[in-house]
Amino acid sequence: MGCTALFTGSFDPLTNGHVDVIRAAAAFCDKIVIGIGTHPGKTPLFNVNEKSDLIRAACADVAQLATCTIEVATFAGLAVTAARDNGATVLLRGLRDGTDLDYEMQMAGMNAHMAPDIQTVFLPASPGVRHITATLVRQIAAMGGDVSAFAPAAAAAALRDKFKRP
Repeated sequence: MGCTALFTGSFDPLTNGHVDVIRAAAAFCDKIVIGIGTHPGKTPLFNVNEKSDLIRAACADVAQLATCTIEVATFAGLAVTAARDNGATVLLRGLRDGTDLDYEMQMAGMNAHMAPDIQTVFLPASPGVRHITATLVRQIAAMGGDVSAFAPAAAAAALRDKFKRP
């Protein structure tokens, strides 16, 4: 029996680490909603439409191979509210290391208190992507570095375009 899950983040940019979590979840979920969090006080590198397009491009094969539906949505409030709005009963969270676990356990506890009907599921990152963070990928790209090992091809190309040198 599958489930509908919400995987939240800023996805600025989408990384191979994000795709790793989505691929793992697609093995047991019927539907995954990728929830792009928006915050009016922050200025992301990619706008919501760009992020949505990059997610759809990177996840099309994942969804097809796993026979899992993958949708993209935006939200500006609480993750548990976004989960309810999208019919999700599971919040997906990727874990790279113990630091992530400590923080994510606190978030899971708060979310469980606010929405006891929504379960948080932690998925460990595969060894090959544990070191990847969107912040570092952005920084490397901004300095002219090659991020093709850290981000899906479409995201790496979009980063190159964002940081083209005159």
